[in-house]
This record gives sequence, structure tokens and C-alpha cells, in this order.
Amino acid sequence: MTSSRTRQSMHYCSAAVTDKLPASATIPNRHSAVTLNICTYKCCSSLANYTNAVSLPRILLMTLFALMLLMAFVVGDLIPTQNMSRKEREALRDEAREMFYHAYNAYMKNAYPADELMPLSCKGRYRGVTPSRGDMDDILGNFSMTLVDTLDTLVLFGDFAEFERAVKLVISDVQFDNDIIVSVFETNIRMVGGLLSAHILAEYIQKNANVMPWYRGEMLEMARDLGYRLLPAFNTSTGIPHARVNLRLGMKDEHLKKSRETCTACAGTILLEFAALSRLTGDPIFEARAHAAMDALWKIRHRGSDLMGTVLNVHSGDWVRRDSGVGAGIDSYYEYLFKSYMLLGDDKYLARFNRHYNAVMKYVSEGPMLLDVLMHRPHAKSRNFMDALLAFWPGLQVLSGDLKPAVQTHEMLYQVMQMHTFIPEAFTIDFQIHWGQHHLRPEFIESTYFLYRATGDHHYLQVGKKALKTLQKYAKVACGYAAVNDVRTGKHEDRMDSFVLSETFKYLFLLFSDPQDLIIDIDEFVFTTEAHLLPLSIAQLGNSTFSFRQADEHNVLDFMRTCPSSNKLFPEQVRKPLRNFITGSCPRTPTGKRLRALDFQANNADHLRAVYDMGITMVSLGDGKVRLFHSFYNAVAYTVDDNSNDWTAIMAGPSHFSPELTGENFVEGEIIMATPFRACTELSNTKLIHNKILVAERGDCTFVSKARLAQASGAKALIVCDNIPGSSGETLPMFAMSGDGIDDVTIPVVFMYSQEFSKLSTVLERKKQLNVRIMQMVEFKRWQLARESRLNETISTTKATIVASTATPPQSAEKADSTQEDKESKPDKEL
Repeated sequence: MTSSRTRQSMHYCSAAVTDKLPASATIPNRHSAVTLNICTYKCCSSLANYTNAVSLPRILLMTLFALMLLMAFVVGDLIPTQNMSRKEREALRDEAREMFYHAYNAYMKNAYPADELMPLSCKGRYRGVTPSRGDMDDILGNFSMTLVDTLDTLVLFGDFAEFERAVKLVISDVQFDNDIIVSVFETNIRMVGGLLSAHILAEYIQKNANVMPWYRGEMLEMARDLGYRLLPAFNTSTGIPHARVNLRLGMKDEHLKKSRETCTACAGTILLEFAALSRLTGDPIFEARAHAAMDALWKIRHRGSDLMGTVLNVHSGDWVRRDSGVGAGIDSYYEYLFKSYMLLGDDKYLARFNRHYNAVMKYVSEGPMLLDVLMHRPHAKSRNFMDALLAFWPGLQVLSGDLKPAVQTHEMLYQVMQMHTFIPEAFTIDFQIHWGQHHLRPEFIESTYFLYRATGDHHYLQVGKKALKTLQKYAKVACGYAAVNDVRTGKHEDRMDSFVLSETFKYLFLLFSDPQDLIIDIDEFVFTTEAHLLPLSIAQLGNSTFSFRQADEHNVLDFMRTCPSSNKLFPEQVRKPLRNFITGSCPRTPTGKRLRALDFQANNADHLRAVYDMGITMVSLGDGKVRLFHSFYNAVAYTVDDNSNDWTAIMAGPSHFSPELTGENFVEGEIIMATPFRACTELSNTKLIHNKILVAERGDCTFVSKARLAQASGAKALIVCDNIPGSSGETLPMFAMSGDGIDDVTIPVVFMYSQEFSKLSTVLERKKQLNVRIMQMVEFKRWQLARESRLNETISTTKATIVASTATPPQSAEKADSTQEDKESKPDKEL
């Protein structure tokens, strides 16, 4: 650890923390997530952080200063939140424990050894047995995932007897030699992380509580076995791992031959578990591969903006999707940069995190909101909604010492939760529902926990209480807790992810617990992204990393982020201006000078770029006139009468994983409904589908799974209709369906909301055979304009011919008028 003793970054002040560590702790970066953030209120200047110790008088002065601030805070009556009594906190802690056991016992009774519990049907979800949900099932490996993911929670609860029983079950029943394709990312964070954390805690209670004397490191060996099964995924030219791997065959599985794409978070959320695995087993290959992957990701950042995209090619390192934010597809990459510094003490990860963090706060942050931008054009927003996964970000900001924006974003999310009961899977910039599902995710509760530990503000206890009571009221069922399919209707989904037990209930329990009442010193551990516990002492087991300063890759500015002034960090002062942020007015994204239609010039490159960034295509009409169309949409066009040229177009959304219908390209054919309608299992009407356009309903499996099934059945295109009654593109923003990174769908796939599809189904009821044409909406409009123009020209020419023919031979004026009226009154049948 060559530079560890001087590694006190400018994120933190050392004085407030060094007395919290045992004498054996010689590594400053070992300060845990929670302990470090006392610095938010006892902040010292950035340069002082280079020293390793602070004199006693300085500590006393800082403590006195903090007490004076606190007295002023109380005297000023700035805390309107009612303090929660110890009795109520203990009652909520016990209720959180009871919630855990309600779900845990339901899993053990009705689902074990399955990977997950299906809480509505009270049975287990097995890979290859339970009806497939498509690629969503890649998290499953038939290795009792929920139990492994939950083991360390049992230790936190002090339930050593059940922990011992569960460990024995895992050792005897779980094995990994399965011919199954699994997600590298999910298997690592849930299974490898779960086994390592359980192993560490098993040895801890064996030593300190005299239980499990028989345990000899079996779970560590299981983690090593699983780690080796994941290693083939790292055999790429860039070192960035594939998204999926076969547990038995590695990358030799036929279904993985076309594997090329992965997400940034998938490749960048490996290091904590693999480094711990290497240091506990003495086998360096795991940590080496994980470091190489992180280095490769850093190299492909956009050098101008310091932002990352969300999907990339593992062989070439090229970006496939350049959207940059802090939510789905990229979230835990940022988390693991910072926590790798905390756990391992490697300065380069702190420097990288700071560079990315500054870029995010410059381009992505819009007050309390976090809006995706394009990494190569960071001033251009790439979408108009936020997803629920970004709720982890305030917690990470707390760990890094930037409290004010953490309070702001958390307050915004809390208002969204109050508005919709749960935080929906995605919501728009005016806080309407974009995707209505809620999977009982832990990220918001996680951030609530860290904010409470950093501030001591009882407001966050009240927020946690609200979240707990909402779960009890709207998610609890006889067999556990069920995800919510749509927060607008409260309809349940037969799904309880393993993270509900490993994270959601764990953070609720910790929020209402006093740290001194826990059986372990929680400040001596780092939480992984799955809330597994890895001890900071792992850094002392050896360090295969190197100091970045040898490569002169960074400069001192990458470490300089001075703690903000303490007198501005009291959460209530930050929250107060945001009290009516959602209900009071609709937020608007600040923009520069707006381009007015009156000023638009078709030959101005800046004007064209502004229009293009809004997703608008310009169509020239001749004579200097143009018409603008939103090019994002597709059209599903049809005509009721085969002999008519009157076509009707219905708006549809595109997909990221299917061919794009550009220019004049279109697909035309008869439509047919899938049987079963969700198209997640084998279709019973396959013989009728060939060379037709299949229609399937959203739900039960991923969009790309439906597309693959339609393609295998011989369909020439797929229309996916929404499963939420009454949804409409007129009131909801259109979106592009996302895939899984495997580029194997060759048929066009489009999405329709319910009201739009009902128009199509109404026509289908009257007409048994209905042909539709799928094309870009802008091309349909262009085609429609061209057809109308030709029709008008034909009519004008015909009228001119009629007028000319009435002039010869000469006729009386009265007769001529009569003849002209007669001709013009005839229908344009011959036209």
C-alpha cells in the first residue's frame, strides 16, 4: 500500500473520523460510507486532507464549532420535522424485521430451492420450468438465488440459528454446473457477493459468538467456483466482459456466438466482488480481470465531456447507445468507481469518479432533476423522463461528501413517491408516469438511510416510515410482497425479486436501528450495490493495484473538491424551497435563447442542428416552403377499402433492437393476433403467422423476447400493443423499446399504446383480413403530401382540358355554361 497513508482525498476531512477506527486500521480510505460523512458537518479545507492526523486542539475546535452550529440551528427553529421517539423507532425496526421474515418464510416454505418466489401463485420460479419471461430470466441460474442473496441479512438480524441452517442448505443443495446462460452482472452482485459476504460473516460469528464451529470456508470455495465460471466472459479484445455466459460451456454456447454488446453498469460493477474474491482466496486473476475491465471503460469515455454512454460493443469498444445519465445502464459503474477507492485504496478510482461526477453535475444535473444527455453532445437532452434506478444517486453523493444536491434530489423523489404512492419505474420531467411498474426497489430507501446517518435529521426517519407503511398497505400479500404492475391501478405482479430481501428490508431495518445495537460495527464495512457487506480490512490482505501517479494519468485537480460550507448544509434549509416543487408548478428545463419559427432558416446549419436535436425532420415542399415532422415515430397505416387511396395512419414507437425503417422502406402485410396474446411462450398458431405481421400484447417477458419468437414463427414484423387500458400516445410520451444488447432481430418491431391499438382492432373486427403498412411517420406524411399534390395537379389539368374543349366548336354562351356545369358535376371516377 505504497501511498495509502497519504491518500486522504479532498473529499473528506480526517479529523472527524480517525478516532472511529480500531488501532489496527492504518488505511485512511477504509473509513466507511457512513462514518466519512460526518465530515459534511465537520468539514475541513481540501488541502488539510493530505495529512493523516489532526492535533487534539483542532479536533476540539471543530467539535465546538459543530456544536455552536447545532445550537444555532435549534434556536433558530429550523427543524419542523417532528422528532421520532426511540420507542417508535424500535417499533418500526421490529416491523421491518417482521416484513423480512414474512417474505423470507414465504420463500422458504413455498419456493426454495427455486431462485425466486412468485408471491401471487405461492410457488417458486425455476429457469426452464416456470413459463419464460424471456431475457428477464437471465438473472436466474437454478442456484437458489434468493437464499444466497439473503444470508448476510440474517446475521444483521442476529438470527444465527437460521443463518447456520441456511448456510448448510446452500452448501448441500446449490451447485453451478448448469447448462444455463446467466447474466454476468447479476450473478456477480447477487451470488458471488452473497457467498463472499456470508463467508466473511460466518467466520466473524464463529470467532466472536462461538457458533458454527464446523464451518471451514465452504462458501468461499463456492464463490471461487462460480467466479471461474464467469471468467470466460472476459475473453474479449477490449477486456470488457460479455453481458452473458453459460455456466457450463462458457462462451461456447451457440446462443452466445453473436454476443457483442453490454451495458456500462454491467461491465463496471464487478471489481468489489472480484477483488474481495482474489484477496480472500489468494488467486489474483479475478481482481486483475476486473481492473482491466474498469481501465478499458475509462479509456472509451468521451474525452470532451468526460461522460459515458450506456451500451457498448465489447470487441471494438465502440458506443452503441450514447445516452448518458445516472440511471439504468450506467448507475452502479459510478458507484463502484467510488467504492473501489474506499475498499481497495487505489487513488485512480477516486480521480476517475471525480472527473465523471463533475461532468454529471455540469451536464446531467438540472437542479434536483437528473436528465440524460448525449455523451458527445452533452447540451442535448436524450430523453424526457427519469427512471427509478437513479434514486441511488443521493446516497452516493452523501458518501462523496456532496450533501446539498443529495438532499435536493432525494426531496424531489420523495414528492414523486407521495404523488404516485410508489416511485414508478420511470417518470417524465413533469412528474407524470412514463412506466408504471414498481418492483419494490431499494434505491430510494438506501439513499434515505445514508442521508439520515449523515445528517441525523428525523425527516428521513419519517420518509422511511412512509415507505415502510406503503409497502405494508399496497404490496403485502399472503405469500410475501408482490411487485406492483401499475402504480395507477395498484395491480400486483407475480414477482418478488431477491433484492427485496437482500436490500429493501435490510436498509429499512438499518434506518430504524441504532448502530451500537447491531452485532457488527457497520462502519467497518462497505455495502456493495446489492447491499452485501465487505470489510474494509480486505485492503490489508494485499494490493495488486498500482498508483496512477506512475502513469501520470491524472493531476491534482482530479482530487480537489473542497467540502461545502457547513452553515448551508442543514437539510431543512435545502428542502424548504423545494416543498412545492412538483405540486406547485411544472418544472421547466432551463434553455438558452429559443429558436422562433419566424427566425427559422432552412439553410442555417445551427437552426437545422437545433431542430434535429429535437428529433424533428424537415421535408421540402418546393417554392422555398418546408414542413417539419417528428421523426421519432413510426406509422402503422391501413385502408378500410382495398379500392380506396384513403389511408389512415396510427402512431407507433420504434425499438432499439430491430431494423429501422428509414427513407422509403416499409413493410406491408396482413396482421394476425398471437396465441397466446402475450407471445412469451410457444405460439399455437405458428402455421398461420408465416409472412404476416404479428400482434402481441406487452407483459410477462421482454420486448425483444417477443420479437425473437415472432421472427422464429416466420412473421415479417411485430406490433406490440400496450397492456394498460386507456393509455394513449396523446397523453403519454412515446418511447423506444430497449433490447438486451444481442443484435439478432431482423424484423421491424413497433409499439402502440392501447387507445391507438383499439382503432386498429375495431377495423379488424369489421374486416377479417386487414393489410397494414409499417413505415416512418415522416415518410407516411411525405407520401400523403405527394399523393395529394399529384391528385391536385391531375384535377387542375383535367379542369383545364374541360375548359379548352368547351371553347371549340363555338357554342352559345348559355349552352356552354350548361355543358361546363354538367361536366364539373360528374364524379372524378376517371381520375
